[in-house]
Amino acid sequence: MNAPGKLTKPLLEPDVLIFSKTTLPAKVVSSIGRLKGVSATERISEAQFFLQEQEVTYAAVNPATFRRWALVGTAQTDAVWDRVADGEMAIAPKLGRQLQDKTDSVKMGGSASAPLVHIGAYAQIFDASNALGLDAVVNKNWVPKLHMVPNNGLLIATGATSPQKIQAQLRKLAGKTASVQILGPNFDIHAVQTTILTGESLGSAVGAFNYTANANGTVNPERAWVEANIRTVQVPIIGTVTCNKAMLPQLIDVLSEIQQRGLAKYLDPSQYGGCFVPRYIAGTHQLSYHAFGLAIDLNVPGNQRGTRGQMNPQIVDIFRKWGFEWGGTWHYTDPMHFQLDRIVKAG
Repeated sequence: MNAPGKLTKPLLEPDVLIFSKTTLPAKVVSSIGRLKGVSATERISEAQFFLQEQEVTYAAVNPATFRRWALVGTAQTDAVWDRVADGEMAIAPKLGRQLQDKTDSVKMGGSASAPLVHIGAYAQIFDASNALGLDAVVNKNWVPKLHMVPNNGLLIATGATSPQKIQAQLRKLAGKTASVQILGPNFDIHAVQTTILTGESLGSAVGAFNYTANANGTVNPERAWVEANIRTVQVPIIGTVTCNKAMLPQLIDVLSEIQQRGLAKYLDPSQYGGCFVPRYIAGTHQLSYHAFGLAIDLNVPGNQRGTRGQMNPQIVDIFRKWGFEWGGTWHYTDPMHFQLDRIVKAG
């Protein structure tokens, strides 16, 4: 992609984000652009991935036009957008240094097969108080490589018009599959949100869903997604669990092997901490992997976050064999936590 060159047009304030599970039709984008009170729009492709238990929201953009929507210092730094145009990532400094590997690259998902993108710039895209919460950007050539939904996001500037004034019209135009979020420091927990996982070997199995949030940090995934993906079954050792159907075969396999090898005594069913628990990570507006039903917490009392924990290493090894990642090795440890990392079929 060609370098964007010097910034010549005035900066824009992102007032509203429309985020859809599917590509926003061109006629919808055109209708929104003509709406009274809309002064500018910008198409983006937005998604999330998980690395350890960190949810990262990122977008594939046209760096030449998207830069006008960024924080003033970032927008005016040509080198940031030259690097993005060249195929590298611009990422919030603190997060980038936390997630980068030894080659200064970020693995775009928790699975072993997730693509790597090299960090070209540490840059704050939006103010930390902005509800958009965009952590990183890449150029739009990454859309097919990262299996993103193309042009499923639309940034909107309303200028002197209050975004609340046109919110109902935007919702009508965007349709039922899209969320319409007013951006700013006051996060609207009542607004419909959207999540789309990419970079995961499980991405197609998990799918995208809309959800609303509650004041206590729990969330409400749309009923159709829950009915299609979440199951309550009996499994060895633990008993009744409610998890994503994509995880259940391997969870049964791993617990069966633990039982067959005489290691069940190292898992206490009374200390089971849950699987499908739709909530944010405590103190954030970022979804937990439990919200997808793809993680399970075991032996909770002796394996608290930030500790080495007491998980038996043989148990850990068997979980890894069956495609699970263990939280005990993370930067901020979570030794009770196992999450599905890849599909493994019994053979």
